[in-house]
Amino acid sequence: MSRLKAMEKSHGCKVLTMIHRREAVSFLGLPAYQFIDEEDAEQILRWIRQYKDYPLELILHTPGGQLHASIQIARALRKHPKKTRVIIPHYSMSGGTVIALAAGEIVMDKDAVIGPIDPQIGDFLRGIYPAPSWIHAAETKKKTQTIPPLL
Repeated sequence: MSRLKAMEKSHGCKVLTMIHRREAVSFLGLPAYQFIDEEDAEQILRWIRQYKDYPLELILHTPGGQLHASIQIARALRKHPKKTRVIIPHYSMSGGTVIALAAGEIVMDKDAVIGPIDPQIGDFLRGIYPAPSWIHAAETKKKTQTIPPLL
């Protein structure tokens, strides 16, 4: 916290963080990962509104997450009336990329990476698939669908 406060003082802004890490715990033998979700969106939106009179810096370290939540954060960041900067110390993927691109400036470590925007559709029970695969399936179905002749 003291380093964040020092950053705020030296940069003349409010510093926000959205840091997601893989947790040491697992669920049904699968490692638990953190990702952008509605709770992140609610918290970041509150901060952006609360600090509307300040330039903002958002430290972003995320594998991505829910598209809707990412878009909400990106829109709020884009509409923020003061200067916005996203800092990527290690990586920002998919939904994190959407958020980063909404900022006025992106600052990255020389070895940091920003990933492709790859929206996923579905749920845990039925499966999660890349959005382009749904489009491909719909187009394929249109091409192969035949209409029976009327008798």
